[in-house]
Amino acid sequence: MIKTKALLITFQYPFILLFFISLFLNSCNDTGEKIPDVSNINVTLKTYRFDLDLYAIDTNHIGEGLQTLKVKYPDFLNYFLDTVMAYNINGNYSDTVKGIRDGLRPFLTFKDFKGLEDTIKKHYPDSKETDAALTEAFRFMKYYLPDYQAPRVIYLDMGLSNWPSFPLDKTTFCIGLDMFLGDQFPHYKSIGVPGYMLSHVRKDYLPVSLFSTIYKSIYPFNSDDKTLLDLMIQKGKEQYFLHKIFPRKTDSLLFGFTQMQVDWCNANEALIYNFFIHENLLYNKESHSIMPYINDGPFAKGLEASTDTIKYSPGNIGTWLGYKIVAAYMVKHPTFSLSELLNRQTDPAKFLDEAKYRPK
Repeated sequence: MIKTKALLITFQYPFILLFFISLFLNSCNDTGEKIPDVSNINVTLKTYRFDLDLYAIDTNHIGEGLQTLKVKYPDFLNYFLDTVMAYNINGNYSDTVKGIRDGLRPFLTFKDFKGLEDTIKKHYPDSKETDAALTEAFRFMKYYLPDYQAPRVIYLDMGLSNWPSFPLDKTTFCIGLDMFLGDQFPHYKSIGVPGYMLSHVRKDYLPVSLFSTIYKSIYPFNSDDKTLLDLMIQKGKEQYFLHKIFPRKTDSLLFGFTQMQVDWCNANEALIYNFFIHENLLYNKESHSIMPYINDGPFAKGLEASTDTIKYSPGNIGTWLGYKIVAAYMVKHPTFSLSELLNRQTDPAKFLDEAKYRPK
């Protein structure tokens, strides 16, 4: 009788069923793993729109404007002017200084640079949406790594410098908004951004870029005298970290693949793993042979026929496979925390053996 009533309620009020389905889906990731509730974790994120502050300077009195900026950005202004932009102003805020006259002034007044900043303002009139996304990610960071303190974040316009995000130090990270204007922005091609990297210039990739940079600042990638398996596990740990920090984001976004590439990888997992075994690549240390498999590229060499006009395999397929190995390892070690995984120094062959990774 109780079951009948429950079914009757479900059919009479389908929105109730949809509500609970939605609640379940939002609390689980793509693998069905429960997403922890981080809503009560307190994170105070301080962000700064340096690009807006810089372009607000009166270009008839740049020196005076820099003096004012120096008060707000005492440890950053000179780093930006002299290290990032290489103007060599060195704290001499006079309009007659060569670095201001021939470097900063054109950057603030030339129509192409001003047009770029105008485009940034259209995409990011304020940072509320981005700040909210970063704050949630830092809550997950705090959940998994309780001792980590959220850094301050400085948003920049660097004139299409191809620097998406980078650290100033352990407490300050910078994000170049000029590198997150969307894959339809026409000028990325002119600075050498290849088609397979366009997923990295979208707005929704900005938080991923920052946390990838944060990860590397804590766990630097080391490729010296390493086997491909070692590199894959290193990259796989980074991706496992990103999947924990962004549990609701898709594999295509986190890996920077197209959905077609993700689907191809999932459908051919055993083929991919067996390819690396049969080609004796897992323990290969030759950089020219192995690095293409863990770097972004148009396709993975050798996995598809050279005559195929359409390639489905992503170039960075080794990172994808590394993530699968790390995920399998964590299934076999359910008591390990994320911190224990990331700090665990294990021989790559032993790691693979303990993962019991057996794709079918």
